[in-house]
Amino acid sequence: MRLDVPVLSGAAVRLEPLTMDHAPELAQAAEEDRSSYAFTLVPRADEVEAYLRAQLSREGLTPFAQIRLQDGKAVGCTAFWDPRYWPGRQDLRAVEVGWTWLAASAQGTTINAEAKLLLFTHAFEVLGVTRVDLKTDARNQRSRRAMERLGATFEGVLRRWSPSWAPGEAGLLRDSAMFSVIATEWPAIKTAMLDRLLATSTGEVK
Repeated sequence: MRLDVPVLSGAAVRLEPLTMDHAPELAQAAEEDRSSYAFTLVPRADEVEAYLRAQLSREGLTPFAQIRLQDGKAVGCTAFWDPRYWPGRQDLRAVEVGWTWLAASAQGTTINAEAKLLLFTHAFEVLGVTRVDLKTDARNQRSRRAMERLGATFEGVLRRWSPSWAPGEAGLLRDSAMFSVIATEWPAIKTAMLDRLLATSTGEVK
């Protein structure tokens, strides 16, 4: 089931529901420096249309294009994934934020942190979830550090949990490092995220 989520806008990024119209700019974004994609599913330019069709048909996925407001270009993707409902009820209890990638030129900016802030805010304050999950290949130290900076709690490594996207590992399973934010933690984490974004925008954080 795809969640009904509107456009989510911040100061540096806008999250638009993903469509095939985003393909040309995402093809350009995907062909920037690819050295950080060792553990991440990022299509090559000639694979973008097939990738978007797969994302749009994937059960349980609500995908977004990440639009850099500085130039209005689509520079990556992200998504809500695996929504889980209360037993016997129609309201959500948990959702994952994942399927995230950014062009090299958008990495190291405020875009990733602000996109997570937008998604977390919508999940906790509009969808009313009690938990947001994040996971990554256990070997992906860059992604793990980013999740820790967001304030997410590391919960451990689940062995052979998810498909591997590492080169040469097609059809194999990876160990996944699991992180979460829960509703009782969200107010403090939101304040810290906002403070960090403000400090970064004013040049106080390098």
